[in-house]
Amino acid sequence: MKKVSVVILNWNGTKMLRQFLPSVRDFSKGDGVEICVADNGSTDESCRVVEEEFPEIRLIRLARNYGFAEGYNKALEQVEAEYVVLLNSDVEVTLHWLDALVDYMDGHPDTVACQPKLLSWRNKRFFEYAGASGGFIDRYGYPFCRGRIFDTVEEDRHQYDDVVPVFWATGAALLIRLEKYREVGGLDGRFFAHMEEIDLCWRLNSRGYRLVCVPQSVVYHVGGATLKKENPRKTFLNFRNNLLMLYKNLPEKELKSVMRIRSLLDFVAGAVFFLKGDLKNSKAIFKARKEFKRLRKDFAADRTENLRKTEVCEVTGRYPFSILWQSKVKGKKIFSKL
Repeated sequence: MKKVSVVILNWNGTKMLRQFLPSVRDFSKGDGVEICVADNGSTDESCRVVEEEFPEIRLIRLARNYGFAEGYNKALEQVEAEYVVLLNSDVEVTLHWLDALVDYMDGHPDTVACQPKLLSWRNKRFFEYAGASGGFIDRYGYPFCRGRIFDTVEEDRHQYDDVVPVFWATGAALLIRLEKYREVGGLDGRFFAHMEEIDLCWRLNSRGYRLVCVPQSVVYHVGGATLKKENPRKTFLNFRNNLLMLYKNLPEKELKSVMRIRSLLDFVAGAVFFLKGDLKNSKAIFKARKEFKRLRKDFAADRTENLRKTEVCEVTGRYPFSILWQSKVKGKKIFSKL
């Protein structure tokens, strides 16, 4: 069995493979470390590029495009390692990035998963939107990070360089004990993409496991490489999957009140898009709510199982306030002001 398997899920990403695989190959060396590219049924030259230009990297061919969540589940069925890293194909890693994560995990057996500090590849002085220096969530399901609240992204001045417990670790660069990944059921393939890592982390947290950010490990993430910001498809998936995540994981005493408020907040979000003249994103929100209502019954068994296996109701990193209120009304735009 390998010590670490770094698994990069790829779909029609020839350009990104050529651009970012070299850093992963050069800076992820060590005894028991393997690098895998799991190809999600690409129709471009991705597989040929890996085989011919990166022969030292293991290629896992998947039968079709399963999406981000189920693609990783399928790929990890073919991996045996103590730790796996789910690494986006648009991530540039740095010297010793993997050592810092593995050393921390080896020294903290109570920790089940961790993430590095994510900085922006486009502007390396700033945090990157999708993870920054560790993820958290508010009472109503809105995610935010140390270094990023909504669209306010902070400059990295080493203000968040301490190792801290987090609610969610970014799926852009997530190191997790493979045994525990499988124990809690992995990523929910029905999500396809977006919010799937937060749902996974909620399950881990509620079952008493610890997740952290280790900022001594640094990587640079392009972000938005698959679906650009405010793409209606991305909006739809984010809103639908966020509602499904809440339904799957909320304690019974909170379910009705939280979902009632979320209904109002989603209506306001849709109205804001409408008033901006962005009809496609406005429709995407209402379509997401309709789809959530249609699918909810299919997730009832998951909710029952999650509640049955819950050991910690007040999980680390889930804040009792509304981040919308804190940010938009009280003007608290950066994490340290919360």
